[in-house]
Amino acid sequence: MMAGFGQGTRRYPRSRSRTRSRSGPDRATLGIIGVICAIAGFFVLGIILGPVAIVCGWLAMGRSWAGSRPVPALVALVLGAIDTLLAVIWLAGAATPGTGMF
Repeated sequence: MMAGFGQGTRRYPRSRSRTRSRSGPDRATLGIIGVICAIAGFFVLGIILGPVAIVCGWLAMGRSWAGSRPVPALVALVLGAIDTLLAVIWLAGAATPGTGMF
């Protein structure tokens, strides 16, 4: 049996930091991405970046209101909501009749 090549796997157990899946960004990164999207949404594409900031903030909070809330996640959530609301108001104002060129 040469599968192990003399390197026993029982001697080196997996560390605690590698036991969970590393398929996506962690919560702190999601909070920072959400804040950046929310701030950028005030200047361009608020109707898209606002909801992205809300989703990133919600995921960074662990999809729960209970427990301690990281500050970047809460900021992303609140700014994203304000950004989305302002974009919807702007779109509703632009869609009213009588706002043409003449």
